[in-house]
Amino acid sequence: MIDEQNTGDEQEESFADLLETYTAGMNQDIHVGDKIEGKIISIEKDTVFLDTGAKIDGTVDRSELLDENGELPYQTGDSLELYVVSVSENDIHLSRAMSGIGGLNQLKDAFQQEIPIEGKVTATCKGGVHVDLLKHRAFCPISQLDITYVENAEEYTGKTYTFLITRFEEGGKNIVVSRREVLQREQKELQASFFESLATGQSYEGKVTKVMPFGVFIEIAPGVEGMVHVSELSWRRVEDPKEIVQEGQILHVKVIDIKPREKKSGYQIGLSVKQIEENPWHTVQEGFSSGDVVEGRVMRCTKFGAFVEIAPGIEGLVHISEMSYTKRVVNPEDIVKPNDLVPVMIKEINPDNRRISLSIRDAEGDPWVSVGDKYPVGKTVNGTLEKVEHFGYFICLEPGITGLLPKSVLKESASQSTVEKLKPGASISVTIASINKNERKISLTCGDGKEEGNWRNYTSGTSSLGSLGEKLQQALNTRNKK
Repeated sequence: MIDEQNTGDEQEESFADLLETYTAGMNQDIHVGDKIEGKIISIEKDTVFLDTGAKIDGTVDRSELLDENGELPYQTGDSLELYVVSVSENDIHLSRAMSGIGGLNQLKDAFQQEIPIEGKVTATCKGGVHVDLLKHRAFCPISQLDITYVENAEEYTGKTYTFLITRFEEGGKNIVVSRREVLQREQKELQASFFESLATGQSYEGKVTKVMPFGVFIEIAPGVEGMVHVSELSWRRVEDPKEIVQEGQILHVKVIDIKPREKKSGYQIGLSVKQIEENPWHTVQEGFSSGDVVEGRVMRCTKFGAFVEIAPGIEGLVHISEMSYTKRVVNPEDIVKPNDLVPVMIKEINPDNRRISLSIRDAEGDPWVSVGDKYPVGKTVNGTLEKVEHFGYFICLEPGITGLLPKSVLKESASQSTVEKLKPGASISVTIASINKNERKISLTCGDGKEEGNWRNYTSGTSSLGSLGEKLQQALNTRNKK
């Protein structure tokens, strides 16, 4: 048989143990000024109730928890950290800061227990502002008015903020407060929470706080700054960060490096703007192919050529030898200048090495392609004397097309004395004697018509007889037929 008496005793003891355990957890001492964490258990029209861990629930005015839009950003089950501003048998009143109308004793308690208190900035004064705290006047130095430098204290006048009393002297006649202390406390709490979740690869929206030659500082959380090195600002080359960003600008960034600071608390955070977007070199072959002619912007010139950007972050090199068919290039800046828009032909793409070979001259076209059609053998044209060498005269027929009038040919011309007096830049009439398209050479004779037979000597497959000899031969042939 079961001993009913023993069973009843055990149940009594069990219930007593449970009650003791329950009440032990509910009888925590709570005092004015304590900062406690409570979980929301009910949200009413004007009041929010929280589980304080004591026998009595805590209450906080609903209006105190509203955000800037007048909305309550919390729901049942959320935890809040609040200050105890009053304790009674029926209520534990909580608040983010002490407010309302109270006596000097309340202010003294707020000072001793470091309870934040609401105050209204009423006027500016020498070195700071006057603040109304529970109908008592306090002074806030301008250096303690905000976490950042305050240039114009008038902007704070008439507004209500949360302050911390840092000095309470002469029975309340000398009260000094600091808003900066409150903001720094909140900032530290936010930073601690932020650093717990911080990891490489995460993206944030941040505000540019400082622009330096080596990079840009960006605030990604209250009081938490990271740096974007100049090389991580854009896929395109950036010489000066101020060219593309400015203080106050909002940027999307990615965390690429996190290191603990050696001498200070916190972390050194490396950020990147360009890695928010895909590397353009990964898809360069999807948009460009060898042989394409595109327009690009000259980014910079060097002794060996010019770098031209054909898309954001995609730069190619136009070697000095690929700059012109029409002239010999010694200095690339004689052809292009930085920021010039120029047509270029893509000759080769090497995405693995991030290299693209470009050509300006091929994009403009090779004048030698149609030289045979424009300058047939025997045609007389006007050219410009470029320079004189010991073996002959170089004559420019058009930009990129230059022929040679040999001195040996000139000696047999009636124009010899006239040509010999010409200076570079002078106009001269010449006749096309022969063309070697592969070697880009044109042989010329004078275009005065008195050495027609001479240019025929430079044409393969032609007779060595002059026009007079041909006419005599024709006459003899006619006479023999009779």
